[in-house]
Amino acid sequence: MKKVLSILLIFLFATSMMFAGGAGESQAPKGKTVVEIWSNDRHDLEYLLAKVSEFNAKSDTIEIKHTTVVENYPNMLVMGFTSGNAPDLFYMNARGTGFDLKTFVDANMLTPYPDSLLDDPEFAKVTDARKNIVEGVNAINGVPYAIFNVRRSGTRMIYNVDLFKKAGITKFPTTLAGLVEAADKVTKVGNGQFYGIATCASAQFERWLEGIINKSGVYHYDFKKGVFNFDGYREGILLAQKFFSNGSMFPGSNTQGVDAMRAQFANGTFGIWGNASQEAGVFTDQFPIEDFEWAVAELPSLDGTVKGTVDSRPQKGLFMFSSSKNKDAAWEVVKYLNSEEVVKGYIEKGYALPLSTYMQKVVDMSGAGRLGDFAPVPYEGLYPSVPAVTVAGDNYAVSIWNAIVNGSDVDRLIADLNKRYNEALERDLKIGKVKRIVIPNFDPLNPNKEKVQFLDK
Repeated sequence: MKKVLSILLIFLFATSMMFAGGAGESQAPKGKTVVEIWSNDRHDLEYLLAKVSEFNAKSDTIEIKHTTVVENYPNMLVMGFTSGNAPDLFYMNARGTGFDLKTFVDANMLTPYPDSLLDDPEFAKVTDARKNIVEGVNAINGVPYAIFNVRRSGTRMIYNVDLFKKAGITKFPTTLAGLVEAADKVTKVGNGQFYGIATCASAQFERWLEGIINKSGVYHYDFKKGVFNFDGYREGILLAQKFFSNGSMFPGSNTQGVDAMRAQFANGTFGIWGNASQEAGVFTDQFPIEDFEWAVAELPSLDGTVKGTVDSRPQKGLFMFSSSKNKDAAWEVVKYLNSEEVVKGYIEKGYALPLSTYMQKVVDMSGAGRLGDFAPVPYEGLYPSVPAVTVAGDNYAVSIWNAIVNGSDVDRLIADLNKRYNEALERDLKIGKVKRIVIPNFDPLNPNKEKVQFLDK
């Protein structure tokens, strides 16, 4: 509770709330109950407001009020709750920035989803509710506090087909070693005019390299033993160092923002770019590619085979505040916003990809443009959240990326990461900050199949 209170106190220093867009009235028309929803998504606002208006026009008993919070979203949620002005429901995407589900649950801020809703035939069909309960993401101790209905793809490799042809490459590589070779070939043909591959200043390692390693069955936490283990990252780091040592990484990859590098790719200045399904809209609308052919490939792996899950972020989870005075009406709104009609239209407008098996069969992706190139693959999903330990020094992603850029000693790096993370784990276990997470029969291709065990030691 000390952690919860300290977070709440920090949030109370926030000085403003900024909102954009809304639907419904502050007070309900006579005979109607207002259900208020907050969201921090703006890209889908037009569609959702249209669906909210349709609901309000048809319902004689419920009026939805939709508000978009455009900054400090998790802070504003806490402030709303502590001040008595929280909405009934709020949207949050999986592992949303700054949102710690356990903190909200420990502070008794959320209402869990009832079994009656999870097992409702229509709701279950559209969301695969029981199959998408992920510890630490939308559930604590196996109790779900939200269910997602769509998803963003795992990372894909987006590449310039014309540059590949110039380099004599006819097929996108299936191994990381092959990717290094392809980037080198494109760079040599470019002779300083274009390069093989690029990343950007944010989430360099996580953007695509970590997905390649995870696909190879390697993860930074050993769920069977309940300890951190970075040993499996060795081969991937050694190979990735070659992008820099052979000069195939586009200059500016470490300093330029994501949009700047997207613009560079659209201008044809490098051949390979890794990111998820949001790039479908980026390269058709924001930075339209008109002067060359581009294609989308699945991530390679270390040996060309699939041995592990690649992170794919579920979206549009509705959480309910425990302070809601209109819970019955709010659950009806949750059912509506997770109905086949609403979710199908959302996907077909190109806002996200289908999550459930049923929705994958019924949606028509023909109107979603290049989003179809990012269609889900069987090995995409989410890992349970690992213990949120307080580590001294840089986190593992930053440490690994720095070693890739600088060509640092990889064995020393891995030993340091194992030491720092497991020391932090033992220290945080002793003070009760975290619990050890163990899955005895953990399968990297089915990371949420087995029940999670929480241990105090």
